[in-house]
Amino acid sequence: MSEHINHPRRRFLGTAATTIAAASLGVIRPARAQSSKTQQADVPPPKPGSHTSFGPIKQIDAGLLNVGYAEVGPTDGPVVILLHGWPYDIHSYVDVAPSLASAGYRAIVPYLRGYGTTRFLSSETFRNGQQSAVALDIIALMDALRIKRAIVAGFDWGSRTAAILAALWPDRCKALVAVSGYLITNLTANLQPLPPAAELGWWYQYYFSTERGRLGYTKNRHDFNKLIWKIGSPKWNFDDATFDRTASSFDNPDHVSIVIHNYRWRLSLAKGEQRYDALEEKLSQAPVITVPAITIASDFDGAAADGKSYAKKFSGKYSHRVLDGIGHNVPQEAPDAFVKAVVEVDGYTA
Repeated sequence: MSEHINHPRRRFLGTAATTIAAASLGVIRPARAQSSKTQQADVPPPKPGSHTSFGPIKQIDAGLLNVGYAEVGPTDGPVVILLHGWPYDIHSYVDVAPSLASAGYRAIVPYLRGYGTTRFLSSETFRNGQQSAVALDIIALMDALRIKRAIVAGFDWGSRTAAILAALWPDRCKALVAVSGYLITNLTANLQPLPPAAELGWWYQYYFSTERGRLGYTKNRHDFNKLIWKIGSPKWNFDDATFDRTASSFDNPDHVSIVIHNYRWRLSLAKGEQRYDALEEKLSQAPVITVPAITIASDFDGAAADGKSYAKKFSGKYSHRVLDGIGHNVPQEAPDAFVKAVVEVDGYTA
């Protein structure tokens, strides 16, 4: 069975489009959460909107990038790397990170390539949005910060990236929290058509596959992404200031190129780079994730929220929970539930 968590903004989206878009997850195994620093009960419950910023953003050269990132908490605390998706940014964790820090964790929240203050070190580097390239960015960041192992947690692109880290580099991943579950892309599977209602849900991917879409996103990215927020989280009553804090990260000079390449690559309409072929071959085999993991589903996941079709993708200690009334941006909409998942999965490693 899975753990079903009711939320005051209870809603079940239930469309075929969100069903296909979501990752499905597995069977819960009850366990008392216990980290090296604190028990779950000791973590102060964050409220959505309690914080608006992280303070000064740090920068570090890592791999192909100069990465902008927020860091909160003691430098000697257990490390948690929090990964955002599209069209979001580090502010998805603006309430989560301080709560984890108060519990003794060192929270690292990087801007992905193409977002915020993260920049390519060379103008000659191909602006590649394929999944393995983004995952290697995080490995390079860990190396630059001399982080040997970390709990990795994310949603959307961040969930996919976290799952890749857990699957390909389990020695670097202490544990995993993945919203919408197992999102590793299989290019061959993506060539297969979906039912019409499900295809409708991917309208923006087809828009991005055209030059009209690229031009439209370039000119209208603010309004475009605000629309995506409303579609993905229809019960989240965010205000303009909340969106605008994130929207500034879309002004990154590489943002459009990374986003467009990501979605075209997923549909095999754009090539990746040969240097990532070996990693993509491994990912095409849908590797099982062996590290301790917690997966979170929400209204966005529709009928896939029960997670049954992904249960076998997690072979370590694993649990799954469903958040009713919450949309796609789980950490910003339900920071308390996200923090609890991080602390609990840390306890799985004890």
